[in-house]
Amino acid sequence: MAKETLEVLFDEKAIAERVETLGAEITKDYEGKDLLVIAILKGSFMFFSDLLKKIDLPLEIDFMSAKSYGDATHPGEVRIVKDLDNPIEGRHILIVEDILDTGQTLSALYKLLDVRGAASLRTCAFLDKTARRTVDFHADYKGYEIPDHFVVGYGLDYAERYRNLPYIAKLNFQDE
Repeated sequence: MAKETLEVLFDEKAIAERVETLGAEITKDYEGKDLLVIAILKGSFMFFSDLLKKIDLPLEIDFMSAKSYGDATHPGEVRIVKDLDNPIEGRHILIVEDILDTGQTLSALYKLLDVRGAASLRTCAFLDKTARRTVDFHADYKGYEIPDHFVVGYGLDYAERYRNLPYIAKLNFQDE
């Protein structure tokens, strides 16, 4: 049986500082615009909540959830599990995601929302794991670029555990 250990990559202070910077950038970029911020569930919920507090603009929020079906060699199709509650036509949309990994899910959601008639569409990922990218997709805003580690905490999970950690950690597996 493997023993799990955690190695902190970004502590609460580093996260708070980066979120504050992102919030200021987004505030500046969306000044005077009708902003709708969309969280991609489940992983982005902590980042989403903290980021919203740092965006100094009137805005609305909504939530989406998507699943990617397939395996590591055949990413498969992305299916919407929970769609938006309201139309987005003519709105300025910011999609907030926990981690940009292969790019499959965020790319599919971007394309879906783009055809729905948004005035503009941008993405914000707290973590960007470029080493695993399988599609050409880049976030407009990102917290940190990370190497190809399995990470947990701050909303990210392993088997639905560790989401509640207030920091981002590399999850290591060691044989006992």
